[in-house]
Amino acid sequence: FYGIIVNILSFNSALWMCIVLNPHCKLEQKASWLKQLKKWNSVDVCPWEDGNHGSELPNLTNALPQGANANQDSSNRPHRTVFTRAIEACDLHWQDSHLQHIISSDLYTNYCYHDDTENSLFDSRGWPLWHEHVPTACARVDALRSHGYPREALRLAIAIVNTLRRQQQKQLEMFRTQKKELPHKSITSITNLEGWVGHPLDPVGTLFSSLMEACHIDDENFSGFSDFTENMGHCKSLEYQHLPAHKFLEDGESYLTLAVEVALIGLGQQRIMPDGLYTQEKVCRNEEQLISKLQEIELDDTLVKIFRKQAVFLLEAGPYSGLGEIIHRESVPMHTFAKYLFTSLLPHDAELAYKIALRAMRLLVLESTAPTGDLTRPHHIASVVPNRYPRWFTLSHIESQQCELASTMLTAAKGDVRRLETVLESIQKNIHSSSHIFKLAQDAFKIATLMDSLPDITLLKVSLELGLQVMRMTLSTLNWRRREMVRWLVTCATEVGVYALDSIMQSWFTLFTPTEATSIVATTVMSNSTIVRLHLDCHQQEKLASSARTLALQCAMKDPQNCALSALTLCEKDHIAFETAYQIVLDAATTGMSYTQLFTIARYMEHRGYPMRAYKLATLAMTHLNLSYNQDTHPAINDVLWACALSHSLGKNELAAIIPLVVKSVKCATVLSDILRRCTLTTPGMVGLHGRRNSGKLMSLDKAPLRQLLDATIGAYINTTHSRLTHISPRHYSEFIEFLSKARETFLMAHDGHIQFTQFIDNLKQIYKGKKKLMMLVRERFG
Repeated sequence: FYGIIVNILSFNSALWMCIVLNPHCKLEQKASWLKQLKKWNSVDVCPWEDGNHGSELPNLTNALPQGANANQDSSNRPHRTVFTRAIEACDLHWQDSHLQHIISSDLYTNYCYHDDTENSLFDSRGWPLWHEHVPTACARVDALRSHGYPREALRLAIAIVNTLRRQQQKQLEMFRTQKKELPHKSITSITNLEGWVGHPLDPVGTLFSSLMEACHIDDENFSGFSDFTENMGHCKSLEYQHLPAHKFLEDGESYLTLAVEVALIGLGQQRIMPDGLYTQEKVCRNEEQLISKLQEIELDDTLVKIFRKQAVFLLEAGPYSGLGEIIHRESVPMHTFAKYLFTSLLPHDAELAYKIALRAMRLLVLESTAPTGDLTRPHHIASVVPNRYPRWFTLSHIESQQCELASTMLTAAKGDVRRLETVLESIQKNIHSSSHIFKLAQDAFKIATLMDSLPDITLLKVSLELGLQVMRMTLSTLNWRRREMVRWLVTCATEVGVYALDSIMQSWFTLFTPTEATSIVATTVMSNSTIVRLHLDCHQQEKLASSARTLALQCAMKDPQNCALSALTLCEKDHIAFETAYQIVLDAATTGMSYTQLFTIARYMEHRGYPMRAYKLATLAMTHLNLSYNQDTHPAINDVLWACALSHSLGKNELAAIIPLVVKSVKCATVLSDILRRCTLTTPGMVGLHGRRNSGKLMSLDKAPLRQLLDATIGAYINTTHSRLTHISPRHYSEFIEFLSKARETFLMAHDGHIQFTQFIDNLKQIYKGKKKLMMLVRERFG
């Protein structure tokens, strides 16, 4: 049972901190805990704090004003385990007199104190401050709450928040001074290796929860906790002026406003992206959880003032803010937080809302020229782990959040030309993923074309611009959504207007492949539905058609294999363009086109009423074809039969010209016999172009060109027979006998065919006499 508890607790650093920070933990009890924690810590399978990656950070837990020394054997460990912080916290104590006064009294002030040093005990108002390392200080708050001292926890929490606010102001003043001293120098740094949001001890969450709880608890619920100092022992009293507790808050402030402000301070802090999937996911998760809690709070005028104050600070505070002008390239992005700030501030201060959102759009880790840091100052860090990208395991989630922020701005900016242009520029500069830009283009299109109003033309143009950017980004890369993207872009351009369609067709080569340009873009533009949708007059229709034809010819020249047929179709209504397209096909036919492509175009030509051109292309296709003896189910057979039928219908000369090509290309006996049979049934040219019947005689099998075809067919049967007999098995004997029967039909078409076939059978009996059963079957059927 004890082991199970250990396993459960071992994954929660904050819980162990609470245990060892118990204000009434006796020394021998703490020593016992320390011994046990060290024992667990030394086990090989002891889990690391960040789940799957060791954190090689310095010992920050003990950066204390009381000067406690770090526990040496734990700080020298190369990685921080789930017990390291608790081991370090065993050195912490509660005996500091300043700390004692903070947690023990609502009336602890000193108005004579000079607030002139970084670690002053009081601020300029005389209120107490506590300068301990923030996560450690907040762990104390958590421990006080956990061990039954909510009032003491609240007092310490207020002192910590006031300290953070003072530090914020000091940092801002310091940065402004630096900017004056070094106006041309870009300053970027990370002042926090461990961010407070996503931190294992959850300092911001602790402060927020403590202050929010205080909003709902009346003074009576705090009674019974006044024995803290009695149990801790007497501390030397000092002379201080006493004021009620609420004086530790600004005018109009409350525990609620303090809770909101500390959440905003934590969320806006610039911090490095931690190592490891677990810790990176934790940063995202904690940020979203904190924002979710903030969203439950209804903003009144007082809270809006705090939002304004923090937003201005975040924009101006330089390296201390994740929304500063210049940030480290590996800073945790601010997209999720900025989206919350944007929607909160928009109704009250739109200008400030857009400043925040636009500043937050950056994603420097994906930019090769992003600043990496300034090493001229001791607290500026170039890179905690150099060259770590792409070890941002949550990058896809981060990019989605960036996209959501952009979409939120686009929606809000509808109807505002200046804002839309600014947001568009930001998207084009900062978003690196084509799929996210495409999503934004679609979002903008939907918002622009809502059914209850006229389309917003500016937003439509933004949508089109984003769509064009996607086309350029994905033109030379494989993208499974590319076809969908191209179709969508044409729809968007149609909505924008005829000039947009004309523009994309004229610059097609920067946006589309030749195949896309002809088969999707130009074809869709020239469709009746597009013409009707745009209410085009004859002049506009012709201008668009002219652009489509120019595009089609350019594409056919560039990629005749895939674009020739589309080009011919698009140029049908213009004689010169059609002739040009046909000539492109002829020029490409000898080198760059397959028989399949040529047969397809030839069939189209015949269908369009150009039989002689179809015949020309069919003969060119035949020169590329090679059907071997056993390819009697080849898909090109139908094309060969069609080509021969076309030649036959055109006349004796055309048939005579194609038969030598057939004999050269086709070695399959059954195909040849089928062609031969069809050629002997009707007279060539019997049905002319206009259905006129020509009087003519059937062609003789004893003369060219049919004699050549007959000889080739008989030869193909002989060759195929020998090929089949080489590896024939008994289960194919009956099928082979049927094949010989078909061969006999062809042999008998020749005037001496009977003699030829008898000689052929006799040869088989002699050559394959070893196949006794088969030869017996041959004798039974053919004598």
